[in-house]
Amino acid sequence: MFVPPRNKYHPAPPIPMEGRQWPNRVVTQAPRWCSIDLRDGNQALAIPMNPELKARMFKQLVAMGFSEIEAGFPAASKDDYEFVRSLAGLTPESVAIQVLTTAREEHIRRTVAAVTGIPRVILHFYISTSPIQRRLVFGVDQPTLIERAVAAARLILSLTREQPETQWTLQFSPESFSATESEFALAICEAVAETWQPSRENKVIFNLPQTVELAAPNRYADQIEWFSSHFSQRDAIIVSIHPHNDRGCGVAAAELALLAGADRVEGALFGNGERTGNLDLVTLALNLQSQGIETGLDFSDIARVVDCYQQCTGMEIPPRHPYAGSLVFTAFSGSHQDAIRKGLAHWKPGTPWEVPYLPIDPRDIGRDFSGIIRVNSQSGKGGTSYLLQRQLGIRLPKWLEPALAREVQRLSDQRGTEVSGTEIATLFAQTFMRTAGRIAIHGYRMTQEGDRCQMTVEIKIDGLTKVLSGYGNGPINAVFQALPGPWRLLHYEERAMETGSDARAIAFISLTNPDSDLHDWAGVGIHEDIVTASLQALGAAIDHYLTSLPDADWRTVTQSWLVDQPGPSLGHDLRR
Repeated sequence: MFVPPRNKYHPAPPIPMEGRQWPNRVVTQAPRWCSIDLRDGNQALAIPMNPELKARMFKQLVAMGFSEIEAGFPAASKDDYEFVRSLAGLTPESVAIQVLTTAREEHIRRTVAAVTGIPRVILHFYISTSPIQRRLVFGVDQPTLIERAVAAARLILSLTREQPETQWTLQFSPESFSATESEFALAICEAVAETWQPSRENKVIFNLPQTVELAAPNRYADQIEWFSSHFSQRDAIIVSIHPHNDRGCGVAAAELALLAGADRVEGALFGNGERTGNLDLVTLALNLQSQGIETGLDFSDIARVVDCYQQCTGMEIPPRHPYAGSLVFTAFSGSHQDAIRKGLAHWKPGTPWEVPYLPIDPRDIGRDFSGIIRVNSQSGKGGTSYLLQRQLGIRLPKWLEPALAREVQRLSDQRGTEVSGTEIATLFAQTFMRTAGRIAIHGYRMTQEGDRCQMTVEIKIDGLTKVLSGYGNGPINAVFQALPGPWRLLHYEERAMETGSDARAIAFISLTNPDSDLHDWAGVGIHEDIVTASLQALGAAIDHYLTSLPDADWRTVTQSWLVDQPGPSLGHDLRR
C-alpha cells in the first residue's frame, strides 16, 4: 500500500550554528587528494579487480599525480593482504599507501604486518558511530564505543612505534559521520586525538565521511564547519571528507565541505563506489581547474584514464558524464553550434577561455574539436559513430569514424535527407563486413611454438579453395605472412561487445599501401571467437583492397597464393 512520504520519512535535523562562514568563502587551492579506487571502489565491483588489474590501476593513479592511495583492506581477504604486500617494492617514495582496518585487535595487527617495508603509510581505522548503527548493529552506548576507539588507537600507536623506519600517518573515521550527532562525533575524535597526541609537526587525519548521503549538501558543510570550529586542536589535525552520492550531490557536498574547512578529500575516479557511488574525483578536480585552481593532478589525456578505468573495472563511462563522456562537448542544437563556432573564432591562445557552452577547453584533457559541432542531416563522424553505437552497441575506433562518415555523407547527399540509426547500421555492415567475394577466409588452425604462432588458413579466391600457412608473433602477423601483398597493417583493435562467457568479440582492421594514393581499406568482424572475428575483419579488408584494383593487378597480387594445392577444410569455420 502506498504510504505518504511524510508518514514514512523524516528530514535530517539542521545543524544549529550561528554565523556560519562557509557561504561567504571561495575555494582558492586544491585539497589533498586520496584515491580509494583500489579499496572502496574495488569492493563495489560485481567482479573485483585481479592483482594484475589492480597493479595497472595503481600505476595509472601514480601517473596522474595521486600521492595518497588507499590500496586495500588487508585483514579482509588474502587477496587484499597479498596485494598490499606487493606494493612494498612498487611504491615510489612520494606516494603514501593507505590501508583500512576495523578497530578489532586481530585486524589491526594483520594490517600493520601487511604494510611492512612500505616507506609511507596512512593507517586508517574506523568505527561506525550513528545512532542507528549503535542501536541496531552494535547494541552499545556512546561511552562503550569511545572505549573501543581509544583501545584501537592505543594499539595502533604502540605497533607503529615498533616500526620507526616507516613514515606513519594515523587516521580515524567515525563512519556514518553525517548521520551521527555532532557532539558525539566530536567527542569520539577528541578521545582518539588525546591518545595519539598530534601536533602541528605530526598531524593526524580525522576523516568525516558522508557514508550515506541523507540530506542536502549544505547540511554536510554545516557539519564540517561545526566540527572544525569546535575541535580543540584544529591546527594539529587534517580534516578529511569522504562523500557518497546517494542523492546525486556528492560533488556538490565536497565543494561545500571545502568551503567549510575540509583539507583533504577521498574519492574514486568517475565516482565508482557502493550504491550510487563515491565522490567523483575527476569531476571535482576539473571543476576546480575550471576555476583556475592548480589541482596537482594530470588529466591531460582523459581518454587514457577512461580506457584504464573501463578495462580495470568493467564499468562504462556514460556519454554525458561530466568532462569524460563522449558527448559532453557536443552540440546538436543549431543555436548552440553557432555560439560555439563564433566563440572559437574569437578566442585567442593566451587569453582567458570564454567560449559559450564549453566550460573548459577540451584540448586541456586531450580532446579535440572534431565532434563539437555536428549537423543532423549532414552529420560528421561523431554523430555517425554515436548513432551506430546506440543502434548496434558498436563503439568505433577513432580512426574508423571518418571512413563511415564519408559513406553516410554520400548517402545523405544522394537523398538530401537525414540518415537514421538503422540505415547507418545497414550501411556499416555493407561497407565493412560484407565483401564482393574476391577473397574469403573460411577456416583456420592455430598452433603455438614457443613465442611463434603458426596459422594455417583456408581461403577461397574467386571460387578456388586453397590452404596456406604462415608464422608470426601472433595470429594476425602469421596470416599476413601466409597472404603476402602490397599492403601493411595500419590499425588493429579488438574488444568484447558484451560480458559473459558467450560474449561476442568485434575486431577492426585497416590496411594501407604506402605506394598508392588511394584511401585505406577497412574491415570489421564479429564472432564469439576473437581470432575468428579478427580473420573476418582481415578478409573483408583484403577483399575491399582487391576489389579496388583492375583484374590484372589483383591477379598479380594473389598469384603467389595459388601455388599450393587445394587442401581440406580446417577446424574453425569462419562462416558460422
